[in-house]
Amino acid sequence: MEFLEFEGKTTEEAIQHACEHFQQPPDNLEIEIISVGFPGLFGLGSRKAKIRAALRSGPELSEAPGMDADLAARGKEILSRLLSLMGEAAQVQATLEGDRLSLTIDSPDAGLLIGKQGQTLEALQYLLTKILARQSKKKLRVMIDIESYRARHEQALVQLALKSGEMVKRTGKPVTLTPMNPHDRRIIHLALQGDSELKTMSRGEGLYKKVVVYPAKKKESPDNSPAA
Repeated sequence: MEFLEFEGKTTEEAIQHACEHFQQPPDNLEIEIISVGFPGLFGLGSRKAKIRAALRSGPELSEAPGMDADLAARGKEILSRLLSLMGEAAQVQATLEGDRLSLTIDSPDAGLLIGKQGQTLEALQYLLTKILARQSKKKLRVMIDIESYRARHEQALVQLALKSGEMVKRTGKPVTLTPMNPHDRRIIHLALQGDSELKTMSRGEGLYKKVVVYPAKKKESPDNSPAA
């Protein structure tokens, strides 16, 4: 089996390059993940994802018929294999409710799999979503979690939103948060949408944008108050 190396901005893009080269779906390739891509901040410190891939031979080749019959089992199988290729000894549990596929990872290397600000976990989730989308006619919302990271992270974001909102009310000045992915920005917006004194907006370009929290109305100073 002859392996070739492929690169991409993300692991999914590197796998796609391999699929295009061999003219085969991912299931028909033997794939080893060498490194996970990292976008960096403001273009600094970025690195490409790199994989090794080879064409499987014989009866192992498949066209993945009837994928929709058991998407939970299929998602569990693919994620388990990805983790194995990364050299991680982990157990995966999967449940499917409607169009939502939830997978939970049990691993001694939870911190490593979560990554800085959840970036490794997000990369795995994005990759699995893309693979399943190519093999299934059903539109899925994939969510991967480990050690209840999602719930803890969401709680921290809500607290950040509320704290920022209080600061805006106290000072009357906008507060700009650090760049976030779309999912995290949505949590911030939802946490403050019921507060009539505050407004939020996303600012920037690309996937990671900043959320700005600002007063719904500017406070009037005594000098600007209308005359009696």
